[in-house]
Amino acid sequence: MSLPALDTEKVHPLPKAKVLALPEKVSPTTGFIQRALPVANSIAARVLPPMITLLLLLGLWEVLASGATSSLPPPSRVVTDTWELITDPFYDRGGLDKGLFWHLFASLQRVMVGYALAAGIGIAVGTLIGQSDWAMRGLDPLFQVLRTVPPLAWLPLALAAFQNGEPSAIFVIFVTAVWPIVINTAVGIRNIPKDYVNVARVLRLNPLEYAFKIMIPAAAPYIFTGLKIGIGLSWLAIVAAEMLIGGVGIGFFIWDAWNSSLISDIIVALVYVGIVGFLLDRCVALIASIVTRGTATS
Repeated sequence: MSLPALDTEKVHPLPKAKVLALPEKVSPTTGFIQRALPVANSIAARVLPPMITLLLLLGLWEVLASGATSSLPPPSRVVTDTWELITDPFYDRGGLDKGLFWHLFASLQRVMVGYALAAGIGIAVGTLIGQSDWAMRGLDPLFQVLRTVPPLAWLPLALAAFQNGEPSAIFVIFVTAVWPIVINTAVGIRNIPKDYVNVARVLRLNPLEYAFKIMIPAAAPYIFTGLKIGIGLSWLAIVAAEMLIGGVGIGFFIWDAWNSSLISDIIVALVYVGIVGFLLDRCVALIASIVTRGTATS
């Protein structure tokens, strides 16, 4: 008698074998290249587009300004005319004859003082308006009118009040930066979620605990939005204000170069103004990102 053949796959299904590939031996040099290549690609993707755009614009500027009738110097002539300003920004021959570093440093000092005053007072007043309906009704219409006054329109009034150019320039910075800080802080305070307020009531937080544990963290993204707008406006206003008050400062340097028909000096100064303004903006954005743990917009 013959037995039926067993279907071994149905009785005991055998697992399919997997062929594992042994890891290849990678030399240290190859490993470094494999790790560095994605980083290099990422950097190139960020750096190359603006560099190519800049080179194209410089090339177009060089072509358009190279004519005999052009009133603006081409980039090559700007570099030649301002080589000392570019290579030695720290020279100081006394009086107003200083390198660009000292002019920028004087302007930054004025901006920092005016901006710090605007930040402190603006956040305090914005908090008051955000928490009090009476303060909101009383102050908000006044601020909405005052914030539309151009910054330089305050300068004659400041000169009459302070009888000195230095505090007048700082006042112009203050009055330029304070409005966005006040308004954004007030909006942030008013937009604190009701749940947060209810939790504070349940936990019976005192005013100081409420301020540091609920109010400031919740309103921080709005506050830093106002601070970021304020630093940009401050840097814009100081250049214009220094053109009028004179003394050491990047605004006066530009105005003095215009009076001396040094167009190349003006162009170099504008490049420095743009770079410093960009760095100020990035600094405030970095602080905002750290304080708010990335919730503030960059």
